[in-house]
Amino acid sequence: MQKSTLLLLLLLISAYAFHLGRKRARDIVLGKVKTLHSLPNYYGYYTALWSLLPALLLLILWLGFETPVINHMVMESLPDGSQALSADIKGLLINDIRNSMNAGGSDTKPELQAAVEFLRLLKIRSGWLLSFLAVALAFVGAYFARSRIHKEHRARNLVENTIMSFLLGSSLIAILTTVGIVLSVLFESIRFFDKIPLTDFLFGLQWSPQIAMRSDQVASSGAFGAVPLFTGTLLISSIALVVAVPIGLMSAIYLAEYASLKFRSVAKPLLEILAGIPTVVYGFFAALTVAPFIRSMGADFGLDVSSESALAAGLVMGIMIIPFVSSLSDDFINAVPQSLRDGAYALGATQSETIRQVVIPAALPGIVGGILLAASRAIGETMIVVMAAGLAANLTANPLEAVTTVTTQIVTLLVGDQEFDSPKTLAAFALGLVLFLATLALNILALHIVRKYREQYE
Repeated sequence: MQKSTLLLLLLLISAYAFHLGRKRARDIVLGKVKTLHSLPNYYGYYTALWSLLPALLLLILWLGFETPVINHMVMESLPDGSQALSADIKGLLINDIRNSMNAGGSDTKPELQAAVEFLRLLKIRSGWLLSFLAVALAFVGAYFARSRIHKEHRARNLVENTIMSFLLGSSLIAILTTVGIVLSVLFESIRFFDKIPLTDFLFGLQWSPQIAMRSDQVASSGAFGAVPLFTGTLLISSIALVVAVPIGLMSAIYLAEYASLKFRSVAKPLLEILAGIPTVVYGFFAALTVAPFIRSMGADFGLDVSSESALAAGLVMGIMIIPFVSSLSDDFINAVPQSLRDGAYALGATQSETIRQVVIPAALPGIVGGILLAASRAIGETMIVVMAAGLAANLTANPLEAVTTVTTQIVTLLVGDQEFDSPKTLAAFALGLVLFLATLALNILALHIVRKYREQYE
């Protein structure tokens, strides 16, 4: 049985268990619900949870241990000579067996045919055994929970405690995932800094991470100065924010304060469509339309404009992130209480003065949040930069020249089969760590600004 089918079956069993628990609670008190400790639905939830959670726990544990156990059994079934192979060779061998099974066995090597058939048999048996145990456990859990229901049973407390534990677990998973990401990047970055000095990385002015295969080749040691990457990232992101912030904020103010309901109902969805356009489409637009237009305009004024420029990428990226500023700013402006506007009007303020002196200060945290989201989106964008700004790590503040960004170089360094023990590959993790710290510092600064300048109202 497929795992998705089994999960659907478990959900149906838990729904049936809910019905059994609720009916059991009503039957105990002969329909006099007020005499129960909890509402009948809580007894249904209690029975459904006992039916579903143990089976789900079994499913999760089974999925975690199924693959290593089956792999071990398959390797044990191979001839005796295979037991002396190294762990890497065994991994390649089991991958060949699995690939042959997934391919239908048409091109299976004769010596692996028996292992492929054995693996297929183990997978089938594992699936049916899991299905039988999970369904049986679901019914046993439902029966156990139903038998425990009585008039004074505190079903509501147990259900709410279970839900609270689930919410706490979800929060811990999110926190632990973040910590795991940071630690994984940190450990790999430490390996990189063991090979390349931190000062050379942070303050170096040359970026050429190519490592030659032989020591007599040119640039065999590489150059890992990240300043050109940080400069290119700030340059393109700054251009994007210069485009997106004024247009997005003015659009939000107009839609929230001046536009009619009919115009707003049409304009806001059309504006938010920009957020749903794939970035590769923006990249095509930047490379095929915006970049040639900028180049021709620069030629008319006698300027030397590169075929791939930071200006082209920044302009298109700014258009892309307009909805992030506009939509969030509009929502927070609309969330400002109408009583604040009425009070300003009562004191003789005009609509423009009310917006500037009352509405905007009250909505400032949301507006700054939208700008931060737009900035993070701009810093993390890759496809537009690749197609419109290029891959050249130039240290320049001229928006008419080709530059590259941190995220683009991270993708470039990790493309293809790479060995994770060379400075070239480990440099991607160092770039990610510095980018993470810079973004964290930006968020802390923004929170400080919001707390210092926002208006608070009773």
